[in-house]
Amino acid sequence: MIDSHRRARTVATALVGLTAALAVLGATAALAASGTASSRASVTARPGRGGFGATVTPIKHVIVIIGENHTFDNVFATYRPPDHQRVLNLLSERIVTASGVPGPAAGKAAQQTATDTTTYQVRPATTGLYGTLPQPNTTYVSKGCDGQPENQPDTRFPANLRNAPYQITKYVPYFDDHGQYGDTCTFDGAFVGDPIHRFYQMYQQVDGGKQKLWTWVHETAGDSNGAPPPSPFGPESTDQGAVDMGFYNMAQGDAPTLRFLASHYSMSDNYHQGVMGGTGANHIMLGTGDAAFYQDGNGNPTAPPAGEVENPNPQPGTNNFYTQDGYGQTGTTNGGSYSNCSDRSAPGVSGVFAYLRTLSYRTFHNGDCASGHYYLLNNYNPGYNVDGSLNTSTFTVPPQHSLRTIGDELSARHISWGYFGEGYDNGQPGPNYCGICDPMQYASSIMTNPAQRARIQHGVGDFDAAVSTGTLPAVSFLKPGDDDGHPAYSTLAAFEGFVQHAISEVQDNAQLWSNTAIFVTFDEGGGYYDSGYVQPISFFGDGTRVPMIVVSPYAKPGYVSHTYTDHASLLKFIERNWRLRPLSARSLDNLPNPRSRRGNPYVPLDRPAIGDMFDYFNFSHATATAARLPLSRVKITTARRPEYVPNLLR
Repeated sequence: MIDSHRRARTVATALVGLTAALAVLGATAALAASGTASSRASVTARPGRGGFGATVTPIKHVIVIIGENHTFDNVFATYRPPDHQRVLNLLSERIVTASGVPGPAAGKAAQQTATDTTTYQVRPATTGLYGTLPQPNTTYVSKGCDGQPENQPDTRFPANLRNAPYQITKYVPYFDDHGQYGDTCTFDGAFVGDPIHRFYQMYQQVDGGKQKLWTWVHETAGDSNGAPPPSPFGPESTDQGAVDMGFYNMAQGDAPTLRFLASHYSMSDNYHQGVMGGTGANHIMLGTGDAAFYQDGNGNPTAPPAGEVENPNPQPGTNNFYTQDGYGQTGTTNGGSYSNCSDRSAPGVSGVFAYLRTLSYRTFHNGDCASGHYYLLNNYNPGYNVDGSLNTSTFTVPPQHSLRTIGDELSARHISWGYFGEGYDNGQPGPNYCGICDPMQYASSIMTNPAQRARIQHGVGDFDAAVSTGTLPAVSFLKPGDDDGHPAYSTLAAFEGFVQHAISEVQDNAQLWSNTAIFVTFDEGGGYYDSGYVQPISFFGDGTRVPMIVVSPYAKPGYVSHTYTDHASLLKFIERNWRLRPLSARSLDNLPNPRSRRGNPYVPLDRPAIGDMFDYFNFSHATATAARLPLSRVKITTARRPEYVPNLLR
């Protein structure tokens, strides 16, 4: 549970609508779809042209756009691919129908209750099926977006939902304009509660691949920073309910931009978050193929404050209410987010390895846990501020002195790159800048070098300018602000607007478009149910499937890749394209490309293995035209100033 006063947010733009008609976006419309006005108004530090290096493919520019907190089934539950392609989703598995109601195989996703009263277990003993799902909770949605107080059962949803995935937009319109609540909300779209999405909770939710304990974990495993559970304890005491089982229905018109991109370019139905857990750890994995750890000023591993160490063992007298886990309690050092996974007897660690020992293969480096290292599993602030000064706030990862990033490898080969974060505002980050989302901001090798920071740190307005002038670096990481799609403070429709703007900008520059690959993904599943296979690769993950779409003139139109991939696959693509080395002996980009059976392409035969994403492309010639996205109408609301979005809650 999280104090409600830390959950309030407002934002500065409103997504008013998205039509289905195809249209060519003019410069004015593209700029209007860009997000907050403040994050784009001033552009001073433009990226230099830099070096592009020799590539093994026609791709000279890679752009990675990272949204927040949606599983594959949450977004693509009812997607139907074109041209006889097949996809593994709730519709194809007959768990739901195209109309959004439970299908004949809905029992595959039926949620169970369980018991875990002594020591944390990944697969606790089940005790039966839910009769009906508990009513979803509002969590910390602003009253201006749903008309209700925070942290209560969401009255827009029935209290007797069937025990199966349910269509969110049967109860909350995808393009809800919130006019019935006084129109004080920030973006248009379906504002719904935020499912719990932390490391040890996710392991239990996935349940060793059975996917049967999502709702039970949400109801029981409170992230209370060590505080005792509420008394009396009931189904809504963790402020969750069954928010986890909701999905959007593309077959009924939801998520039209992502559906359009998937059908015209390439996508995956087997791409995964790299870490069980939240935003911070997954962005670090995306940029390094590795995990950050607690260390002293010389880079030596040392123990963090006791309250920052995870202990998911149940508190005495409870069923699965964790002893020490959370985003951090103000005024204390309580907020468990580290584990020393080299200690196989440590709380939580013992349960994870008890599960990993049941596998038919050995995980990477037998778990990839260095001796005496307390690794970050969830969200803590990076050790540096954007100006290179030390971040001295309580829940902060110490500067990482030996964590090699993809930026380090690119710089060593004189290949240009940059991180473009909405809200950066020329080095004066605004309230919607995501500090934990830049994997390079954790690394001493980058943040102690002023010249390097000046070359690679930029805002979204700088991205627009670089695209327009043809000065975009070879590799760009593009991160939205509050329009990142995160449940409770954002909407999936808002993220679609951000994506549409970025892609349209690139397509408007014909020369740039001709040699660019844009990867659109999400950092993690956000605690939403997903039915797909999850490959245990190391102690840290993998986690659930998340959407991945590749937009490029060389993308195979309508193609659905079934090859097993995760965030480190993006590193493998960049490294193969530019002939780079794996980042370290520990990083997951060392893993081989998977081999699989034709009858089951989802599960690698040579586990652990992850692909390099080259199968998404036809590099012999450009086959995908610059298909224009459906037109967005965006209203800039300058009277509404964004409030601070606590990074640790992402």
